[in-house]
Amino acid sequence: MSGLFSKENKEAFINPLNLNNPIAVQVLGICSALAVTAQLEPALVMGLSVTIITAFSSLVISLIRNTIPSRIRIIVQLVVVAALVTIVSMVLKAYLYHVSVQLSVYVGLIITNCILMGRLEAFAMSHSPWPSFLDGVGNGIGYALVLIVVGAIRELFGAGTLLGYKVIPQCVYEAGYKDCGMMVMPSMALILIGCVIWAQRSLNKESK
Repeated sequence: MSGLFSKENKEAFINPLNLNNPIAVQVLGICSALAVTAQLEPALVMGLSVTIITAFSSLVISLIRNTIPSRIRIIVQLVVVAALVTIVSMVLKAYLYHVSVQLSVYVGLIITNCILMGRLEAFAMSHSPWPSFLDGVGNGIGYALVLIVVGAIRELFGAGTLLGYKVIPQCVYEAGYKDCGMMVMPSMALILIGCVIWAQRSLNKESK
């Protein structure tokens, strides 16, 4: 049991949350982060979807890594990811259809997500299944955390709501407050992600 939660395994899970965050440190997955964070709900669903797909694709690739010919390893990785993306897309359409419409093509584009493909090639192909699974979960959650922060800020100040529920009281609007229309624009998402990257690196620099 102690081997399951060894120092190396803990680092594989924890490092992507902060010190090696895929967006804030590696600057990967920016395109989807800009597109799906206008509201908190699609940001949450996208983050959860990427986490599930990254975790289980890393697990599968790690299990079969010794049987994959080197010359076709990328093709095999894409097939595994495409199968998982198809399953997730079908589940979303069945149970969260309105969110799947909001996410549009970005669920399908998880297949080419550089975070996912990077972890398969750099970690899962050279590590055993359990660390690979933890690495996938950690990178997915690290990606999701940034999406949640940006999505919450954009929805709160852009519409005065969180998950569709009104948060800013009506009396504030009556006093003259107006929602910031710029928050729903992709350019604002880029600015906010830049602020998240700056804050994360500044805090880590101070802690060191």
